Amino acid sequence: MKVAPRSAKAYSKGWVERRRSTLCVTLLSGEPKMALKLEEKKVVVAEVNAVAAKALSVVGAENRGLTVTQITDLRAKARKEGVYLRVVKNTLARKAVAGTAFECISPALKGPIVLAFSNDDPGAAARIVKAFAKDNDKLVTTLVSLGGQLLKADSLERVASLPTRAQALSQMLGVLKAPISKFVGTLAAPNSKLVRTLAAVLEAKKSGAAQAAAN
Repeated sequence: MKVAPRSAKAYSKGWVERRRSTLCVTLLSGEPKMALKLEEKKVVVAEVNAVAAKALSVVGAENRGLTVTQITDLRAKARKEGVYLRVVKNTLARKAVAGTAFECISPALKGPIVLAFSNDDPGAAARIVKAFAKDNDKLVTTLVSLGGQLLKADSLERVASLPTRAQALSQMLGVLKAPISKFVGTLAAPNSKLVRTLAAVLEAKKSGAAQAAAN
């Protein structure tokens, strides 16, 4: 018996949502049933490369079974903190970081990986991953990179403790203020001493002239 194909109207909203969720789970779990087309791969590589070229740090983590809802929540938190988050295969990730400061992570890329790039604050990605992993043990940090250096996964804590952009600017201002005050004081001190020296020399000359006149 031949079954007629379904029309577009025959697919309910619930069915579409289930299919969409299934696809998301497949992609995020790192076990895609349908390979990305070449053009799609190029788009992914170009997008990640553009981010990596300007990012300050990156954290790589393994997804060991997070749900679509959890990943969506993680993305939202990352976006709020200026962190670019993407699940990508290691082969594409290697191509994406080539020629950037994060090319050093290539040897550590294994399987599908969650990459979190900090765009404005070097510690932002680490803080996001650290906080999320605290309540979700299925997100496991595998690498950290900062300043063109590949760090071990346990460096996440130290990188996460880096000051925020606002804190860094405040600290920098404080550091700048101290040398400026010291510099001004240093300039003022020699000038005061110079004035006193010149006055003493002038006074000595006057005394000498007076004594010569008296003789």
